[in-house]
Amino acid sequence: MTHISATRLHVRSKLYFLQFQIYVLRCWLQLKRSKGFRGGILGGDAQGGAWTITLWDSDADMRAFRNSGAHRGAMPHLLNWCDEASYAHWTAEAPAIPSMEEAHQRVSTSGKISKVNHPSAAQAAGRTVSEGLPRVGLTLKPRA
Repeated sequence: MTHISATRLHVRSKLYFLQFQIYVLRCWLQLKRSKGFRGGILGGDAQGGAWTITLWDSDADMRAFRNSGAHRGAMPHLLNWCDEASYAHWTAEAPAIPSMEEAHQRVSTSGKISKVNHPSAAQAAGRTVSEGLPRVGLTLKPRA
């Protein structure tokens, strides 16, 4: 069984974009060497949302990554940097990266909203996804 996590974040101001990107790089370096990480993708949507989809051997492996290192350091900043944040977790039989369409649909129908200090109108209304489908950017692979 493969555990999948899809996340969408929207940085609320260009003032925070560089800091956000630095943490993305740090998290990517942490991710590549994380126990149980099987692969993933980074993407973006037309409204400026940043998407991540990651595959894991177990929910415990995903949570260990989330709660440690660079990722743990980034999470408190997201409260101020982002005005939209949502995620969904699910399992699949095959260890394949889902399409952006599937990730968008999953976050739309079963996604949860994460707390932000300055929610956009969309976040305040409970919207978890952008209007259009996200585009694939980078493919993420574990360290060999």
